[in-house]
Amino acid sequence: MIQYAIKGGTPLVGEVEIGGAKNAALPILAASVMTDDTVYIENMPDVRDTKVLLCAMESIGVMMKRTDRHSVALNASNINSLVVDDESIKKIRASYYLIGALLGKYKRAEVALPGGCDIGCRAIDQHIKGFRALGAEVTIEHGLIKTYAERLVGNHIYMDVVSVGATINIMMAAALAEGKTTIENAAKEPHVVDLANFLNSMGANIKGAGTDVIRIKGVPSLHGTEYTIIPDQIEAGTFMFAAAVTRGDVTVKNVIPKHLESITSKLLEIGCEVEEADDCIRVVSSKPLQHTHVKTLPYPGFPTDMQPQITVALALSQGTSIVTESIFENRFKYVDELTRMGANIKVEGNTAIIDGVSRYTGASISAPDLRAGAALVLAAMAADGYTTVDDIQYIERGYEDFHLKLQSLGAQIELVETEKDYQKFKLKTG
Repeated sequence: MIQYAIKGGTPLVGEVEIGGAKNAALPILAASVMTDDTVYIENMPDVRDTKVLLCAMESIGVMMKRTDRHSVALNASNINSLVVDDESIKKIRASYYLIGALLGKYKRAEVALPGGCDIGCRAIDQHIKGFRALGAEVTIEHGLIKTYAERLVGNHIYMDVVSVGATINIMMAAALAEGKTTIENAAKEPHVVDLANFLNSMGANIKGAGTDVIRIKGVPSLHGTEYTIIPDQIEAGTFMFAAAVTRGDVTVKNVIPKHLESITSKLLEIGCEVEEADDCIRVVSSKPLQHTHVKTLPYPGFPTDMQPQITVALALSQGTSIVTESIFENRFKYVDELTRMGANIKVEGNTAIIDGVSRYTGASISAPDLRAGAALVLAAMAADGYTTVDDIQYIERGYEDFHLKLQSLGAQIELVETEKDYQKFKLKTG
């Protein structure tokens, strides 16, 4: 079994290039099926989730050509099936984006119920409500979400809760519906805006993305386009906190600082220095970290996907911090692993009460999900001694070349497969 072997205690120093946003790439890839013309997508992250989605799209007849590692040309003019049910697609959450895309174009789709990380209930009721409001019949049978419509007609849709996935799915279906659709209480995340910009570049008429009211005028068809995906705010935030926890000095390049404001403000609160430029941010951690309180909220609030990373930092801060998770109810599963490394954290419901400790110590730990896995790697890099991290396939779902990028900043981290590999790593770094 492949795992990370890490020797902690080295401050991370240097520059790191941030890749395309996974959470934008997945709906954009799905939306590329909405035209018969060729679509060219650049700055696509080469991570497990995008590979799985591309494989599923190929299985229904989408023609794909990789022009380089981060660029792909897609043509969906010969789709031969509207049933997406291969085994791998069930493992990622983004499978459901194919429902909105296929329903919009073909007025029918059958897609396997989504999987992804086990971080709590992520119901699809808002997606179903939106599809039905546009005139589709929706049923769940044999593990598939089945949708069908004679025609899709625009409607006024109020989201009961802010849902990124449902906002994206409804936006795709409504882009090719007849008439006008208004989505109220819409999600405002950068990847919602990126998808709207992508669809507009294909000829859609979407206004208001990035606000809580999105207005869509349906068009008869979409055309091909060339599009570059935005940088990944969560990858950027992860490296920013890597600087904080290792007492390092890291510049993250190819970012949109506006997307990182909630992360930057918390780093400043806990005592880091942050310098912003047009497309890069430098984080310097030279003083003892201070405690603070944080609550995860929909954008522009502090992202739930950054909650494990800030918890790792706060557990090394002076004083008592409180982290409140308001998005997913099962997102503190990593705390047990962090406790093995010496953290002092008490979880009560959706709140973690953190008493800062002076250091972590190395241990054998497992990644319970994507973001928590990355956060545990940060803890290992700040720890005294050696740590092994199992189940790194979760981390590979959303971070491209994670260990190589960390190595480029001076981290002592390697992939190991056997006990012999691990002993070699210890000899080399001892």
